[in-house]
Amino acid sequence: MRKPLVALGGLGLGAAAWGQFEAGWVRLRTLDVPVPGLPPELVGLRIVHLSDFHLGFPSRGERAVHRAVGWTAARQPDLTFITGDLLSRPSAEARLRMLLDRLPSSYAVLGNHDVAISRDPFSEPSALVELGSTMLLFDESRTVELRGRRVQVVGVDPRAYRHRTARPERLADPDADLRILLCHFPNVIDKLPAGAFDLVLAGHLHGGQICLPYGRGRKLRLAHLRSTYTEGLYRRAGGVLHVSRGLGTTFVPFRFFARPEATELVLSRV
Repeated sequence: MRKPLVALGGLGLGAAAWGQFEAGWVRLRTLDVPVPGLPPELVGLRIVHLSDFHLGFPSRGERAVHRAVGWTAARQPDLTFITGDLLSRPSAEARLRMLLDRLPSSYAVLGNHDVAISRDPFSEPSALVELGSTMLLFDESRTVELRGRRVQVVGVDPRAYRHRTARPERLADPDADLRILLCHFPNVIDKLPAGAFDLVLAGHLHGGQICLPYGRGRKLRLAHLRSTYTEGLYRRAGGVLHVSRGLGTTFVPFRFFARPEATELVLSRV
């Protein structure tokens, strides 16, 4: 009886050690993103998508955040976007600002953990209303000129989304050459009218965070069993959606078969 218990205990310790290691084992990748009707001048535009830092929660995810920020700063993309859950605890705000100051041409929205709309007992609300060099968007938009073309960035406030009052399509500028929506929640894509945005960026799901592989490349995502949009690219009527696995962790400081990631999106024309 004792040997099976020892073996089980060893297995548990090994799993915990791996999960802790994977939480800091960030994947840095470049992804081609075909965008219908993209102006020729914007072909090759480089956008780094980061998400779900969860700073303040003790985890090797903070190591992943630091590596992703350093990688982004070195690559110098045209735009950098962060799609929410920046903080799990407000005590990490100073570290957050230091990291964001390193990011080029950066825009961000908040996530549910930033405002403590969460079942996570470790989450505490922050009082973020601005982020210095990073433009923080609350149900508003900004337009920037790149390569002689107008690029509009629209952000969704997580409180408005959860209260079902967010209407980002009303902010979309039909005269913009490229319309990009930042929203923490991937399911926003199903609420958008056809053609509202060219590119929609989201996070929230951590790729499942705790996953069990089965079959041919399939995974049981224990944290989000019924989620439709978990990671990667999706083409829908409301726009091309990219969902990031994010960088930090919640509830437990582990990841299993859901490595943290930072992604450089390179736009191409369909």
